[in-house]
Amino acid sequence: MVPRALVFLALLGLACGGTGSRAETAPNAAPSLRPCPERGVAVRVLGSGGPIVDDGRASSGYLLLVDGEPRLLVDAGGGVALRMAQAGVAPRALGGVLLSHVHVDHTADFVALLKSASFSSRADALPVVGPSGDDPFPALGPFLEAQLGEAGAWRYLGGYLREEGQPFRLRLDEVDVAGEGRELEGAGLRVEAVGVPHGPVPALGFVVHAADARVAFAGDQRLDDPRFLARARGADLLVAHHAIPEAAEGVGARLHARPSQIGAFARDAEVGELVLSHHMQRSLARLDEARALIAHRYDGPVHVAEDLDCYGVAAR
Repeated sequence: MVPRALVFLALLGLACGGTGSRAETAPNAAPSLRPCPERGVAVRVLGSGGPIVDDGRASSGYLLLVDGEPRLLVDAGGGVALRMAQAGVAPRALGGVLLSHVHVDHTADFVALLKSASFSSRADALPVVGPSGDDPFPALGPFLEAQLGEAGAWRYLGGYLREEGQPFRLRLDEVDVAGEGRELEGAGLRVEAVGVPHGPVPALGFVVHAADARVAFAGDQRLDDPRFLARARGADLLVAHHAIPEAAEGVGARLHARPSQIGAFARDAEVGELVLSHHMQRSLARLDEARALIAHRYDGPVHVAEDLDCYGVAAR
């Protein structure tokens, strides 16, 4: 009779692709920390990847800084907590969190960041903005209740949702994705949030006004909704998600913008600079083609984001 341990090891070897083989491509080298300007507005890319862990990138996450201080976290996909630590930013320092939608690659590290901040002396409530929902994608409140509520998977952390807020409270603000959008203000910032088309997924795009600068975070969307175009028009920096190649069809094209659509949107919105992020192997494989398609429509600077890049935002 073969010992169970040997059977388990044999199965493990098969699951991993067999001895001496790998089923996935090797990930990129560890990213280097690019410096952010000490003055003015900047965007630190915490995660430039998507939902597939095959390229060494963290999933979606961006940090907006003003005069070197972290003010807003936009999305918190897998790996973002680690990238925050590598960037030298403590979760307790965040002024607020914007969650574009509840896909795993945009929210997986949010609770991890909350837990990390609980070891600090933070007492202020943490504002969290997110979308309304439907079936099977819950709105922001029910989404967090399913994790932190009395019957939640991590109910031992339920104090964040209680009125007394232990160790600190989350102040939730849901934005109706079917409406005309909302404007929210606090701590010297103004955030415009509006629903965007991401297939069947309720999702938001954001435009952040900080100091004299405006930064548009498109999130996952097709970039064909005039509501977001109106809000993003004239932004100094647009972060757009480069998740599919031009030839994509089917589900991918219903969820995301093709490179030609990104270029046309950046042109029509008259943005100052464009940052491409949320890359996937299928889009990176056609990166030269994508850049050419974008440049044919938009003649401003185009940057291809890597984890821990930082972009200063020059107000025009």
